[in-house]
Amino acid sequence: MKLKRFLLRYYPPGIILEYEKGGALKTKSIDLLDLSPETDTEELISAIRKSEPLITASRVDQVKLLIVRLQEKLGQQDNRRFCLFKALQAHILPLTNVAFNKSGSSFITGSYDRTCKIWDTASGEELHTLEGHRNVVYAIAFNNPYGDKIATGSFDKTCRLWSVETGKCFHTFRGHTAEIVCLAFNPQSTLVATGSMDTTAKLWDIQTGEEVSTLTGHSAEIISLSFNTVGDQLVTGSFDHTVSLWDVPSGRRVHTLIGHRGEISSVQFNWDCSLIITGSMDKSCRVWEAASGKCMATLAGHEDEVLDVCFDYTGQLIATASADGTTDGGPLAGGMFLPPVTASCVSC
Repeated sequence: MKLKRFLLRYYPPGIILEYEKGGALKTKSIDLLDLSPETDTEELISAIRKSEPLITASRVDQVKLLIVRLQEKLGQQDNRRFCLFKALQAHILPLTNVAFNKSGSSFITGSYDRTCKIWDTASGEELHTLEGHRNVVYAIAFNNPYGDKIATGSFDKTCRLWSVETGKCFHTFRGHTAEIVCLAFNPQSTLVATGSMDTTAKLWDIQTGEEVSTLTGHSAEIISLSFNTVGDQLVTGSFDHTVSLWDVPSGRRVHTLIGHRGEISSVQFNWDCSLIITGSMDKSCRVWEAASGKCMATLAGHEDEVLDVCFDYTGQLIATASADGTTDGGPLAGGMFLPPVTASCVSC
């Protein structure tokens, strides 16, 4: 293996190593989720060198400089005030979804008018209108961090892959027998996963446009899905009240997470792929161990359906949004979940 260059990742904090192996260019990441302005850089570099053979003595000064830059960024005070920047007349019918690219320089909107539009964030200029779907464009995503492709999922039962630069359609993925309501790119931007009202999820090859596998096992609509940060596992949440964890290379179901008493609304991995968080129409949020599929905690306290859930990048904080009009958050300390702001916490 030969190290070619370093790439700095500010969020979450980390250093990407670009290296050559067997004639192919590859990347791996050094995650620095616990980094703070007070972290001893010498101790950290010593620990990195023990676990990463690509960091040789000749590269230590470069790594130290990158870590110091990350520490400076983490130490910056963020006192920004947010206000309305622009109001755009985006579509002739209501919007279904919005998404930014990694840098925030552009964003996309999906709509009931059967189109997706690409916008320049700074100017508010419409760059492209992506036309071709025959029904509502419901699910949309950039292939971040690359940001050169867009996937759109529609009630017309198809998913389309588009060029950000030209607005042209690369592929139309056909195979679902009902509406597509969620989708995601894998981190390597080689696959798109789609979830459908037909109770299945499908994996598609971005290069060839071919279906890679169909993930079957749910007995009701799949409403949410998410890859882990490595890209080797996918989690799906369904109206059958269960969550499934899938091995991406084989298409095999690894675990079925059972415990919710209502439809699943949202699923997500934490950054290091060790935990899965799920939100449900049963008004609760659950945290699961990815390796075993066991429930670690149930967060109850909302008075209506939990519609969305997320981790912070460290995996130590979670936030939930509910139809009761509130948002709750809570920390994870010493392996135990502490009560969120207004929610109570009950162990499984």
